[in-house]
Amino acid sequence: MHAAKTNLSALVKEAAAGEIFAIAINGKPIVKVVPFNDKAQLPRIGFMKGQLVVPDDFDHLGKEEIAGLFECQ
Repeated sequence: MHAAKTNLSALVKEAAAGEIFAIAINGKPIVKVVPFNDKAQLPRIGFMKGQLVVPDDFDHLGKEEIAGLFECQ
């Protein structure tokens, strides 16, 4: 851990270049440092593409019920 703190800048540069390494305390690996990869993250938009079916009348579902909620009694 002490060596990682002392050499953090160099370690970050190595990780950014693709080097994967572990940081240990008393010889026991605690964390693995890997380069950040945007593509490895699940995209929030379209991540379920092909898994759901949207009905053709989706924009009109519940139209009458919603209109009824705005009618004065």
